[in-house]
Amino acid sequence: MTQNVFIFGAGYSGKAIAAARPAGTAVSGTTRSPEKLESLRRAGIAPHLFDGTHLTSETAEALADTTHLVVSAAPGEGGDPVLAAAQETIGSAMPRLEWIGYLSTVGVYGDYQGAWVDETTECRPVSGRSRARVAAEAAWLALGAETGLPVAVLRLSGIYGPGRNAFVNLEQGTAKRLIKAGQVFNRIHVADIAGALWHLAGRGAGGAFNVTDDDPAPPQDVVAHAARLMGVAPPPEIPFETAQLSPMARSFYGENKRVSNAKLKAEGYQLRFSDYRAALGAMWADGSWRGAGDADARSPMRSD
Repeated sequence: MTQNVFIFGAGYSGKAIAAARPAGTAVSGTTRSPEKLESLRRAGIAPHLFDGTHLTSETAEALADTTHLVVSAAPGEGGDPVLAAAQETIGSAMPRLEWIGYLSTVGVYGDYQGAWVDETTECRPVSGRSRARVAAEAAWLALGAETGLPVAVLRLSGIYGPGRNAFVNLEQGTAKRLIKAGQVFNRIHVADIAGALWHLAGRGAGGAFNVTDDDPAPPQDVVAHAARLMGVAPPPEIPFETAQLSPMARSFYGENKRVSNAKLKAEGYQLRFSDYRAALGAMWADGSWRGAGDADARSPMRSD
């Protein structure tokens, strides 16, 4: 029978997941904005509007035939919007459902002052948005236990890929080389988010998985490497203490950790891009770094 995948929050990562679907798989997905419905259609996703509170009759009908549910919608002050709107439906009106994937963040670990963390490490989130993620993860895993469905929590590091990378930032003049002693970040190319998700879904895997690269590295190194590939001068170094940053950007630098992907690899997944050098080199060589011009690809991200 046909696999039917439903993605709540079919933005940048959701579209990459749809693009990497196995042959014969149908994909539906939601957006909050009517203006984005056409972009979902162009991505091969049957579009649905979701206002964050109620399911439409069309969405409920699609969910009734869904085999794999992917949640890429951030929790808000009131908790997880998908659980609030669809928990009863998931529990009683999705007879074909086999697997749930929840896209979370490595921000749930908080600050470990540069030490290594893995899925057994205590979550001690710093920001309100990360605390909400911890609660949402627990709620989805509890739903899985209640329904007997495998729920995989994919903890993503800094997302980049076509249209959303250091090359784009350099071209637009927004790239910065912020220097904070000892600071490192992990990253993940969006193709590996899609690849890991489909791999875990295919194995019916449940539990938490860090979906991250092999190389936690200083953010200024990524900008400098991209500049070398482009043949342009890198932006000047800026001490973190004097940098003009948004509160959200500054909060990223308040957390410092090295995130292990050993569990994901033990599950059998092989990264397409093991580090930023491999990914930037490939995108520069094939020209895919500019992306397709989709607004979702130009959404804000860290300065690297």
